[in-house]
Amino acid sequence: GPVAEMFQVIQGAVTEEYVRSTQGVFQFELSGDGGGTWYIDLKTKGGSAGFGKPRVPADVVMSMSSADFVKMFT
Repeated sequence: GPVAEMFQVIQGAVTEEYVRSTQGVFQFELSGDGGGTWYIDLKTKGGSAGFGKPRVPADVVMSMSSADFVKMFT
């Protein structure tokens, strides 16, 4: 679905430079189609993004609909 596709794009865009400059872990609690818990880790070496909880505690947790998440990132 659109949420999974968006996280594939985000994962592909994660670079060491983003990780060095951001140093944050973002957790998204999404409702609706493709919802669930997703994360973007821009703190751990290499960075990562995907479905589930991050491996380290999140610095920011956002709750929103999956439709709003897709709008926010497009």
